[in-house]
Amino acid sequence: MNTTDMHKRIKEAAADFGWPRIIIALFLAVLFILAPFVKVSIASSLSDIINRFGMNALLVLAMVPMIQSGCGLNFGLSLGVIAGLLGSTMAVQFGLTGWAGLFGAIALSVPFAVVLGWLYAKLLNRVKGEEMTIAMYVGFAAVMFMSIMWLILPYSSKNMVWGYEGKGLRTTITLDGYWNRQLSDFLAVRLSENFVFPTGLILFVAASCAVMWLFLRSKTGTAMTAVGSNPDFARASGIDINKMRTTSVVMSTVFGAVGILLYQQSFGFIQLYTAPLYMAFPAVAAILIGGASINKASIVQVVVGTILFQGILTMTPSVINSLLQTDMSEVIRIVLSNGMILYALTRKSKVTR
Repeated sequence: MNTTDMHKRIKEAAADFGWPRIIIALFLAVLFILAPFVKVSIASSLSDIINRFGMNALLVLAMVPMIQSGCGLNFGLSLGVIAGLLGSTMAVQFGLTGWAGLFGAIALSVPFAVVLGWLYAKLLNRVKGEEMTIAMYVGFAAVMFMSIMWLILPYSSKNMVWGYEGKGLRTTITLDGYWNRQLSDFLAVRLSENFVFPTGLILFVAASCAVMWLFLRSKTGTAMTAVGSNPDFARASGIDINKMRTTSVVMSTVFGAVGILLYQQSFGFIQLYTAPLYMAFPAVAAILIGGASINKASIVQVVVGTILFQGILTMTPSVINSLLQTDMSEVIRIVLSNGMILYALTRKSKVTR
């Protein structure tokens, strides 16, 4: 093989992998190299990245069904988050703790997610071709509507309602005494003083990824992928396009609901009102960083994208702050999230709808 052919193959491989991912991976590698020189613990940083991965992976995984069915990026993920918040607040209201609290919250969240997902799908089936724009406003509207409902729903738990009024939910509700770090601490392995591996959390994420992988290879999953890849061929094959799209939206909403519960148990708090407003944007950015397009995504892209995105958010504040004596973490987060979303939308015309 001559030098010209080698350079050509390297360029082709780089183009296939994607320059944005290469640049982000290199930037993350540079941060890890610099970390010891600015007295940042690599073990502690790796532990944070793994925990952040577990917290956010299911929210990113929730993007896959809608992308595969041709509905595009799920900017309406807030609907799933709201379903998860309803389930978790009801579990606290009923006094469920430990494993009963965590899985009780999941069980309570799923029916809400199915109903909201079904209604969401009915709307998206009427606006084919404009799903992402409509979804964003649906998510925003739902969050604002629930900001009113959190004040008037008949919750009475003293751990959730405002103390001076005795009604209306607080902005932030602690999970101490309920299911705080229930999964994260299950079978957790402390490899060093600064590194703890959250075994239970990662196992749950792995099981969820396995379920999604198996579903995408089932008869229904194959039909869903066909709808996203070539709607005309799918229609000619007798596939009910609207039914497949509805299934994908409901699945995405359910995974979003379970995903926010994993986020809560790792974070230790339930955050209400406007907190879910922009939850979709980091998930969208992560799956795009992983290599997904607006109608094709895989489990590997979910894992790679979440690790890269959360790695940047973890390493940037500590390393850059030590170098420049200033906080640039929020700037990096905004540039990365919105930049990758813009990158995906500019590729829309190149993808078969």
